Amino acid sequence: MTETDVDLAKVPRLGLRHLQALLLFLGLVVNTTLQFNVGVAVVAMTNATSVNTDLPHYNWTEPEKSYVLSSFYWGSALTQFAGGYLCKRFGAKSVLFLGSFGSALLSALTPQGIYMAGWRAYCTIRLLQGLCQGLTLPCIHQHLANWAPAVERTRLGAFAYTGFDCGNVLAMYAAGMLASSSWGWPGISYASAAVGMAWCMLWLLLGANRASEARCIGRAEQRYIVGDLQRSVRRERKMAIPWRGIFTSAPFYALLCARCADTWGLATMQAELPAYLNGVLGLQMHSNAFFSALPFLLMWAMCYVYLIIADVLLQRRSLSLTALRKTYNSIALWTPAAIMLALGFVDATQKPLALALVTLSVGVSSAATIGSELNTIDLSPVHASILSGILSTFTNLVAMLTPLVVGVLVTHPTERSEWQVVFSIAALMLFSGNIVYLIWGTAETQPWNDNDAMSEAGSDFEDAKLEISAEPAYEKTRTST
Repeated sequence: MTETDVDLAKVPRLGLRHLQALLLFLGLVVNTTLQFNVGVAVVAMTNATSVNTDLPHYNWTEPEKSYVLSSFYWGSALTQFAGGYLCKRFGAKSVLFLGSFGSALLSALTPQGIYMAGWRAYCTIRLLQGLCQGLTLPCIHQHLANWAPAVERTRLGAFAYTGFDCGNVLAMYAAGMLASSSWGWPGISYASAAVGMAWCMLWLLLGANRASEARCIGRAEQRYIVGDLQRSVRRERKMAIPWRGIFTSAPFYALLCARCADTWGLATMQAELPAYLNGVLGLQMHSNAFFSALPFLLMWAMCYVYLIIADVLLQRRSLSLTALRKTYNSIALWTPAAIMLALGFVDATQKPLALALVTLSVGVSSAATIGSELNTIDLSPVHASILSGILSTFTNLVAMLTPLVVGVLVTHPTERSEWQVVFSIAALMLFSGNIVYLIWGTAETQPWNDNDAMSEAGSDFEDAKLEISAEPAYEKTRTST
């Protein structure tokens, strides 16, 4: 029996590949919490909401708050591309560990830094956290590409990416509860740091760059994974990065537009939702924590609903993968766009309606995970981390710009008309970004994925898409993120 042959009966239904997906899920929970707890923290620092009266509070201006909210992305945009290169050079395990550990350590230092130098220190720390976390997202993409057989990539990839949504829930709800407890706003940083460091230790113990390097993997599962990815891995090691192919690719630019549009809409909610709920709707910290987390809780739950529906549609071959991507992305971008336009006309006397619209707007956007988030592995399984690094560089610039725009537009947080402009701009971005994706987007593997053997690209990577086969998995030998 060759390395690519596999006895399907011996392949475990739950194996080490699922453990790697679980580790990625937890890693995204941790890193997302470290990234987005700032929205709640800033509200807590600038409003005396803690029961601990010994804690200082600050009278920061709206522009100063926007600098704090955006500073993370100043750093993250600088290292996204480097993260893709380092991941290919040294492997996901070490790069993801260093980025996550550095971000957790900086979180532990945050309160003391703020005590000494106020918002300027907070900006500096957030910038450094961005530099650390900029390394991590390309590692997620590449680790999935290395571990997930083609027919399982949608399941494993979508499950891992629900860590974003779970992290958002914790960033909003747990941070709000900590801020209103005796721990106060410093407790947000300390608790996030502790959880982050705990995950880093778990990752060191259980993570592995590839199935061929794992110590505790069964022989059948190893063949199941390696046999599917063997040719991609071999070519990845010897192939030059196809820069010209990437930067002249219409599907790549369509994906870039979709990701930037989704980032603008989601970043508006992630960073500014606590301020909107507090300013326009007048919700206090306890209520703010719950209602800030509720949209992301729905978003998390909807991920699994979308995944089940996608599974059924692909198994029945009701939609091609490209059609599925575009359908899901339209749901994820156009529904929030319409809701945001309506949200601008709701005032404090209509709190239930406003909360319902906010919750629905964020909740349905989780369709973007299947819609476009995993599309990098469709376009190029070999260069998934490079594509992710390029895309993340631009999306981080967008995420950096969003709070700065809000800081300029919203000078009086209680004025509904100012938030109306913010939501209208976000809706325009979401609508136009998806238009581009509908026209030029695709889930087909691109010729430049294998620029050394373009004539063989169709056959070698025919099965390297994120499809869920309607036939029993791997009933025949497979030799092909």
